[in-house]
Amino acid sequence: MKLKSILSGVIAGAVIAIAGAANAADWKPSGTLKLQIGFGAGGSTDTMGRVIAKVMKEQTGWNIIAENKTGGGGVALFTGISKMPPRGNVIGMGVNMPIMINLVARGDKLPFNLDSFDYLGTVARAQLALIARADAPFNTLQEMVDYSKANDGLPIGFGAGPQKLLLEVVNRETDAGFRFVSTKGEAETQKLLLGGQVLAGFSAGTHLKYLQSGDFKMIASANDARHSYAPDTETFREAGFDAYVDPFFYFATTAGTDPEALAALTEALENAIASDEVAEVAQNAATTDTLNLGPDGTKQMLVDGVENVKVLFAK
Repeated sequence: MKLKSILSGVIAGAVIAIAGAANAADWKPSGTLKLQIGFGAGGSTDTMGRVIAKVMKEQTGWNIIAENKTGGGGVALFTGISKMPPRGNVIGMGVNMPIMINLVARGDKLPFNLDSFDYLGTVARAQLALIARADAPFNTLQEMVDYSKANDGLPIGFGAGPQKLLLEVVNRETDAGFRFVSTKGEAETQKLLLGGQVLAGFSAGTHLKYLQSGDFKMIASANDARHSYAPDTETFREAGFDAYVDPFFYFATTAGTDPEALAALTEALENAIASDEVAEVAQNAATTDTLNLGPDGTKQMLVDGVENVKVLFAK
């Protein structure tokens, strides 16, 4: 190829890129942009969503409001968004696990699927840990399985369905004999751990103070990756069980939204998530760092996640 042709191609590509950036910069919502949150006021999703809306408004100058659209762990929210005209004036913020579980368990009854949306990014991953008291007679997931089998089972606290499903995968594959104790959340699970009523349980961050004090230890990461604060602790998958629970807080809008609008919304979210204010609220509300997978990464996370949920349900 001649040098002139190469230079022409480079220049053309640069012009297209600049034009795309300019178009994104020129786009703005026609009226108020709504950030709809799939959970009630006061929870971690709501807390982060409202700060993100505030920072986006300050950074872009757009009129943005946050509002709650509750029901079905985000199903009501994304049902509404899937039926809206693709105008780019509504963003949904939800958590992936309830959506993926509903798609697997009763997808034929839902008015949407993963292709019903254009994806904008994520703000954070909830780092879910399997923990035990520091004096527990096991340090790894395999040691916990061996201990359970040698002692006619062991009680494990769980505060949400996916946690139990993950351990049921281990039970099916090893005959570990885990016994499940339902709790109202992390606080109750930790109380039972400290009191010895359960020997292991799940936590998504509130256990960190107990790790630091030496009261608890981490047995495994339930996520698809090791935790930033425990890089030497393996995941369930690394321990030989091809399943995980990987909660992400993510953003989507109606499929078919204009590419200029998508580019502008994606950029606005990316800039807000990169701010110190959002980093701080992610730590305070969800005890985790910000993590934005971007549009393509968010879609792939959900596609892979649905396949993983099928494993959890033994489908």
